[in-house]
Amino acid sequence: MSYSIPVRLFRLLAILMFTWLMLGGAGAQAQTETQAIPPPPQVPVRGYILVDYQSGNILAEMNSGERMEPASITKLMTGYIIYKALKSGKITLNDQVTISEKAWRTQGSKMFVKVGSQVSVDDLLMGMVVQSGNDATVALAEYVAGSEETFASLMNQEAERLGLTSSHFVNASGMPDPNHYMSARDIALLTRAIIREFPEQYVRYSVRSFKYNNIEQQNRNRLMLTDPTVDGVKTGHTESAGYCLVSSAKRGDTRLISVVLGAQKERERFQASQALLNYGFSFFESHKLYDADTPIVTEPLWKGEESELPLGVAQGLYVTVPKGQAQHVSTVTSVQPTIVAPIQKGQPFGEIVVRFGEQEVGKAPLVALKDVPESGWFGRMIDSILLFFYSLFH
Repeated sequence: MSYSIPVRLFRLLAILMFTWLMLGGAGAQAQTETQAIPPPPQVPVRGYILVDYQSGNILAEMNSGERMEPASITKLMTGYIIYKALKSGKITLNDQVTISEKAWRTQGSKMFVKVGSQVSVDDLLMGMVVQSGNDATVALAEYVAGSEETFASLMNQEAERLGLTSSHFVNASGMPDPNHYMSARDIALLTRAIIREFPEQYVRYSVRSFKYNNIEQQNRNRLMLTDPTVDGVKTGHTESAGYCLVSSAKRGDTRLISVVLGAQKERERFQASQALLNYGFSFFESHKLYDADTPIVTEPLWKGEESELPLGVAQGLYVTVPKGQAQHVSTVTSVQPTIVAPIQKGQPFGEIVVRFGEQEVGKAPLVALKDVPESGWFGRMIDSILLFFYSLFH
């Protein structure tokens, strides 16, 4: 027990006094005026979304929740699962993969691997990411899951875990199928997850070209050639899907992600993505509100070896607002009234809500920033008595 009986008695007196006085905060909330910004550009695509990477705030969207054919953008989910397998140690970059006849025969864009040959996981990833090779993609799926069909089941499980509510996969490469679809919003969410969780793999998406079997192919994301701030991510195209593009760009401390789906012409997907990125960087800015693992509030802790518990956010908390209007951002915290030890780090006990004027623009759980075991039997007995009085007056 690390704090004395007088501290507990003081806590009881504070409870009684504050309850008797019925203290409460009251005050007029100032009305905030926000400056209007122009509407987003009109772009000739079926659907799009523009989001801030750090905050996840949506800056512009059209038909962003609608299910659409993603074509080779599917390979982002394929990559995500491969990256998880690498991180867990299930596979390594140096593993040699035997190319099956099915992988070799897969139609569409190719890395040009030979049936029966052995290719490293590292090279196959480059073939999938840079060259958009369907043969490389199927080979990776078969290596990780035994078959492409089983791998598709993994894709759907991972989609559910990530909260991709408008996505379903039947293959690893993005070949057309009525039951194979994603939404622009889901694609943006998946892209954020890849950048956040696998930065060492995300660098692959900025590679301009890759040579294998004496065949060099250029990255299909030509936006990287005209905008040096763009460092990914993935193109997609089939006759039924149209031309699609996921782009990510970083200017200063702000990273934006744009997703455009269903352009009729190849150049239109690049023009639309560039217009959306320029719009976002011109009129919005990101602000970090709190670092991860930094105390935001400190709450009384009962029956623990410590009398207080610091709460914060597990990941940095950001907000994206129109430029020059950060003064209109506010936060409100809510914490459960009674916190009792033992405590595990990361355990949620409340929530912090971010508002821009009257609009809620974000929220995150408030979690314990440390482990706190129970106190001894005497400390727990004293706190049980105090909690009894606390419950009477609250």
